Amino acid sequence: MKFGIDRLLAEPDLKSALEGKRVALVAHPASVTADLNHSLDALIDAGVNITSAFGPQHGLKGDKQDNMVETVDETDPVYGIPVFSLYGEVRRPTGQMMSSADIFLFDLQDLGCRIYTFATTLLYILEEAQKYGKTVWVLDRPNPAGRPVEGTLLEAGFESFVGAGPMPMRHGLTMGEMGHWFIRHFGLDVDYQVVTMHDWQPESPSQNWAGWGWPEDRIWINPSPNAASLNMARAYAGTVMLEGATLSEGRGTTRPLEILFGAPDVDAKAVLAKMQEIAPEWMAGCALRDCWFEPTFHKHNGHLCNALMIHAEGRFYDHEAFRPWRMQALAFKAIRNLYPDYDLWRGTDFKYEYTDGALAIDIINGGPALREWVDNSTATPADLDALASPGEAQWRKDVADILLY
Repeated sequence: MKFGIDRLLAEPDLKSALEGKRVALVAHPASVTADLNHSLDALIDAGVNITSAFGPQHGLKGDKQDNMVETVDETDPVYGIPVFSLYGEVRRPTGQMMSSADIFLFDLQDLGCRIYTFATTLLYILEEAQKYGKTVWVLDRPNPAGRPVEGTLLEAGFESFVGAGPMPMRHGLTMGEMGHWFIRHFGLDVDYQVVTMHDWQPESPSQNWAGWGWPEDRIWINPSPNAASLNMARAYAGTVMLEGATLSEGRGTTRPLEILFGAPDVDAKAVLAKMQEIAPEWMAGCALRDCWFEPTFHKHNGHLCNALMIHAEGRFYDHEAFRPWRMQALAFKAIRNLYPDYDLWRGTDFKYEYTDGALAIDIINGGPALREWVDNSTATPADLDALASPGEAQWRKDVADILLY
């Protein structure tokens, strides 16, 4: 089992293509080799001429905690190279930034979810590489959520930094594959290469940690501060929707984005019972456990919250049955049924990922369909399936020929 960075360092034919070139690295804390050396150190130690580095949202160091907490440009204190922020004054690399290298190595661990901003960062780099005649290599890494696809397709007009194009929430691609889709969908003409993984089988129990989605010989490293486990990565395509709700997603605790909700004024056991009444099939593939927490920061800071914890792990996890997007929608629906007047959604005064005048829940989902389904007292699970299933099927068909594994 080898990831892209390990192949690049080990295979002379790959590394020789970088000789005589100025090379930039796009990285974060999970950009490490099999020996846990950071890719920046490993590449420089291997003699690659790294002339600049780029950090995505949360920064190269991964130290920025929340959305819209920006990182500034800096100079690396060890290597003296510029470290440019792609989540600060700009999110799209400038011409000056692009002039710092000839080849851009993109080595970001993703979560397999459209809203995780690293996908949009890849698109922006590809577009600017086309503009300035640069080369982009993706050093590929696994999608820890695997191949399953889930969610409505992003609607035209809802593009944002968390919605690069008409894809579902849970897209099932690696970043290398996503680059191919971007190039085809947006008609880009760019020098692009994927340094593929060797022997990664995304749906083979014998090849993946805990049965599915992650190689057994790799440990989990947070790609961002709140991506603390494989369990979070699996649940994220659902739990990220809490960022558009008044309910806590668990920020300010040790297990953020691994819960269906947390709130001081919601009865978790009652919500669980209502979910089982409405659509028990959407709760498959995991275990749900009611629990309590008191956030030390963020929503409901200092208040005791009742919550439902997701365990998509161990003997409770069924990769094929687990559907986090539908399960999160079901939790919202159950809360709406139990508390019809609950102030569930953050308002348009809450600015989400640089958007204006839109509800965060709609930006997150790439349209209003899910929110409208939750708020419609007569809408059924079959209605949401009818909204999502055609797009899911179309996406699977559209990307079938770009899958690399």
